[in-house]
Amino acid sequence: MKTLSTLGAVATLVATAAHAEVKTGYVAANGLNYYYEISGEGEPLLLLHGGLGSTDMFKPIMPALTEHRQVIALDLQGHGRTELGDRKMDLFDMGDDMAAVLKSLGYDKLDVLGYSFGAGVGFRFAVQHPEMVRRLAIVSAGYSEEGFYPEIRAQQVQISAAAAEFMKDTPMYKSYMAVAPKPEDFPRLLQSIGELMSEHFDWSEDVKKLAMPTMLVFGDSDMYRPEHIVKFYQLLGGGLKDAGWMRENISQNRLAIIPNATHYDIFYSPALPATVLGFLDGTDKPKSWNEVVEAK
Repeated sequence: MKTLSTLGAVATLVATAAHAEVKTGYVAANGLNYYYEISGEGEPLLLLHGGLGSTDMFKPIMPALTEHRQVIALDLQGHGRTELGDRKMDLFDMGDDMAAVLKSLGYDKLDVLGYSFGAGVGFRFAVQHPEMVRRLAIVSAGYSEEGFYPEIRAQQVQISAAAAEFMKDTPMYKSYMAVAPKPEDFPRLLQSIGELMSEHFDWSEDVKKLAMPTMLVFGDSDMYRPEHIVKFYQLLGGGLKDAGWMRENISQNRLAIIPNATHYDIFYSPALPATVLGFLDGTDKPKSWNEVVEAK
């Protein structure tokens, strides 16, 4: 006869297994076949990875995200398990792709969390399909090429297929080779990324179109200049005046600077989910000073 403690342990294992279950598949959108993973339960959250990465980049923080959220993670064009195809890599097109993929999966509206390249896709998705985005979190991505440090910009425009041989010891190359449907496409991916990053862009006017609550998240040692980060927040309507004694002037948007974080490690920092989830859940309003005093 099983004891109550044994039954409790079995129930816990079953619940854990169910919580950890991941649904995977492919969805066709505008000539591409996007790989997706859906895990967790709760309000839906679209999760978009950085350049030369995949959904696997978020494995260290995925448990924190799926604890009370249903996470829809996509491998973007040419990344992870999604083929590069013959279509030019374009963030505007991928913004439209997100709408097509999500509608195919049955989602009409959800929150978006994107990092770097994925934040650019999330930005375009939110601007081009605002009715589908409830809240948006942009992690380590700028609205203009002017945001980069000059030496970073110089490196970006030099990326091409010729760099493939020199990247074989990098985590980007190794992770690509582990899951890519066509590993031989890595040089073509680099060429496509290089051409994309060589294009001039300034989305300052589009920033003003983001009507949904938006959070910007950067590391204090990011690849973006601090003045660009501040200007980004100001374009969203934040940082223009004092919030007021009763928060009457506070913006609906947020700016977070994670200490001791760079562009290259912020996406798996435990501080990232801790920073964004309260905002995405809409539960980040603190108590007033009066409430704190009266609670004593």
